[in-house]
Amino acid sequence: MTLGIVLALFGGMMVCIQNTFNAKVKERVGAWATTTLVLGLGFLASLMIGLLVEGGGLFSMSGMEPWFWFSGIIGVGVVLCVTQGVQQLGPSYAISIVMVSQILFALLWDTLGWFGLDQVAFTWTKAVGVVLIGGGVLLFQLGGKLTERRMLRKGA
Repeated sequence: MTLGIVLALFGGMMVCIQNTFNAKVKERVGAWATTTLVLGLGFLASLMIGLLVEGGGLFSMSGMEPWFWFSGIIGVGVVLCVTQGVQQLGPSYAISIVMVSQILFALLWDTLGWFGLDQVAFTWTKAVGVVLIGGGVLLFQLGGKLTERRMLRKGA
């Protein structure tokens, strides 16, 4: 469990860094070139590391639902949407919205047992948790805006 938590924390850090970098690349070359660059380099890195670690087993896809193969196409939408969100809203605001959206949809899919997941019962504690996380994000974002307004009033 500890390893899972560490990996999830590290993954969150990498998502934030990647999307900040992607937004900077997009400023120079546009959304589609950024998406192509990000996913193209990711493909090459995954292919090389996968061949080193797993060898020929890398391409063993037996027993997998064919529609899961399309997650790479979903990745195009992820990179495109989040990169533009970061550019338009800033990293903390955009990633906060992404985080809340991920939690809401993960809860929905767990509860309904979609995509081959084991169905997990929806409880009031989960609902309260999602509301608290969403409220925390709002407080985080609005708190900065209120402080900026107060500072502008004092300076004027």
